[in-house]
Amino acid sequence: MGDYEIALTDCLSESGFDADTVNEAVRLYKAGNKDDLKRFLRSKRCDLIEQMHENQKRIDRFDFMIRQSERI
Repeated sequence: MGDYEIALTDCLSESGFDADTVNEAVRLYKAGNKDDLKRFLRSKRCDLIEQMHENQKRIDRFDFMIRQSERI
């Protein structure tokens, strides 16, 4: 396994993606599909941003409840 492949695998795994996602990225890399790999990675980045926004909404709800609990 080359340095980039290791870095790619680590990045996706550490970001919480499953083995199928990691394997697809590695497959695209090994096939030399640079444009498809970039598109795939950008898609996964969007997935992470979406999760971040959902988590921010949850945090905002918690903050609201904390503020409300100070009033009771």
